Amino acid sequence: MKKIDRNVVLLGWVSFFTDMASAMINPILPIFVVTILHEGMDKLGIIVAVATFVSYALRLLSGYISDRYGVVKPLVVGGYALSALSKPLIGFTHGYKSVAGLKALERLGKGLRSAPKDLMIAHYSKKRSSGRTFGFHKTLDIAGELSGTLILLGLLYFLGESENVIRNIFFATLVPGLVGLFIVAFLVKDISQKRSDSKKRFTLTERDWSTVRSLFFYFFFLFFIFSEAFFTMQAKSVGIAVVMIPLLFVVSTSVQTLTSYLLGVWVDRIGAGKILAFAYLCGAAAQGLLYLQKPVFTWLSYALLGLFTVASLNANRALIAQKADNRGSVYGIFYAAVALFGAAGAYVSGMIWEHFGIDSALLFGLAGTASMALLYLLFGRYRNE
Repeated sequence: MKKIDRNVVLLGWVSFFTDMASAMINPILPIFVVTILHEGMDKLGIIVAVATFVSYALRLLSGYISDRYGVVKPLVVGGYALSALSKPLIGFTHGYKSVAGLKALERLGKGLRSAPKDLMIAHYSKKRSSGRTFGFHKTLDIAGELSGTLILLGLLYFLGESENVIRNIFFATLVPGLVGLFIVAFLVKDISQKRSDSKKRFTLTERDWSTVRSLFFYFFFLFFIFSEAFFTMQAKSVGIAVVMIPLLFVVSTSVQTLTSYLLGVWVDRIGAGKILAFAYLCGAAAQGLLYLQKPVFTWLSYALLGLFTVASLNANRALIAQKADNRGSVYGIFYAAVALFGAAGAYVSGMIWEHFGIDSALLFGLAGTASMALLYLLFGRYRNE
């Protein structure tokens, strides 16, 4: 822990409070849309797809602006401000279009801040400690999610699951959102990012493109694996009560909190490729357990989803820090592609679920993730990364 810079710790607390707010609404948002607003699964798929897709251009742009013009912290602050203010407004919505619009605004905030924030973390990382540093940051990030989920669980347990309670939970996210915004605006120190020569055409180097190419396996894997919204609706379909669904997120976030720093250390020791192989096996196994459609397997699936999420993110973020020259731009491409492939996958899964049933949607996810994991191992890519 002595190798962790103070500004990384502060950024970790910013993520803690922001993700606390997100976790207070993410488990109930699909239920809010389907059971309170009476929209179909295809509409839920559209919300997930729109919310992630519209932010992709901004993710590219923010990383480019950081590398080209040396603007970093203002983008991070602006991104957190958008997220803090958009979540409470969902409590006023009465249709899927307004939910999609506000989720898109919230994702725009994430798109604006993600690449510059990772650039700041990479800047403050000590030599040969990028995996450890990103692992530490992710630990606080996920601890915030865990706290938010526990708060949600307590509110649903003691206050009930009525429409009024759920709408008030959306309003309550304003408090942690503003705390995170205060920390990043007034306590985190900006970095002195070197501007590129404005007279020269800005281009990515061969090392940058090589890093981007190595990320494509992850992007295709995200196309097939279910988003959290579909994990939630699968849990509801196998008979897990609404009040218990936040506990599923507690399982996932607890696994991430306990393993994030350790996985970051192992990224530094054995390389990102082997950790990615482990992540893909966990992701495919999580989809396989969902396919069995038994409550006990759904609980186990959430634990494996947590391992997939934290292992793959720590490995890819450290990989970029170690290999890319224009890291802000490559982080921007990374988050843009994550959003693009995630949005396309959510749209396709939602359509399959709505028109062909849950069995077909689950088979689509399982076949895709299992094939990608097998290909990654057969081609031996884990040895080169």
